[in-house]
Amino acid sequence: MTCHACGAPLTATARFCHKCGAQVAGAQAAGWRVGLPWAVTGAALGALLTAVAFRLGSSSGDGRGDARDENAPASPLPPPDISQMSPEERATRLYNRVMTLHSQGKSDSAGFFLPMALQAYAMLPALDVDARYHLGVLDLTGGDYAAALAQADSIRRAVPTHLFAFMLRARALELRRDSAGAHRAYRDFLQNEAAERARKRPEYTDHQDNLDAFHAQATQRRAGRTRAR
Repeated sequence: MTCHACGAPLTATARFCHKCGAQVAGAQAAGWRVGLPWAVTGAALGALLTAVAFRLGSSSGDGRGDARDENAPASPLPPPDISQMSPEERATRLYNRVMTLHSQGKSDSAGFFLPMALQAYAMLPALDVDARYHLGVLDLTGGDYAAALAQADSIRRAVPTHLFAFMLRARALELRRDSAGAHRAYRDFLQNEAAERARKRPEYTDHQDNLDAFHAQATQRRAGRTRAR
């Protein structure tokens, strides 16, 4: 048996390709969502796209689908060789792939890799704040605001003033159409931002561009709410 996406040889019981991560045809990834909703509209979609506009590891491709399976979702990126990666590297690579495809408007391809990315994080022996943030953003990408809120709560329990918790809460509550709750999350972000950034946490450096974009949006939302009073 061979992988339909990259042609790598597979064992008879394989569910995912050890080389590119593609799901084996006919195999079921138990417990994970397939065909997640992508029709997020209006302001919630704009907020979601801002949330996933991270600086990603670059990767190039010719945009053509694999000729071995015409029914497989076409990806503009070459399949990642994850066979030699650590579990953490594998999860991060799949996260980057989903985010890149989604930010390019390739929702079908992003949806194809999303369950694998979620499973990769579920298989990690422990989740730090950065991993939980990645999981929350993946949940938002799939339209699961409840799971994103759960990750935000976990981050807040570990580090009560961590900026990632406020960011996830704002995005998830907007997706839930809870404008008052989202406003509180934006407000809490701005109130804690200076002190938190001064701590120079490594994950803040990794996501500096996203933090800056969120700051600009939080400031704009606060100004708009002030004018509306």
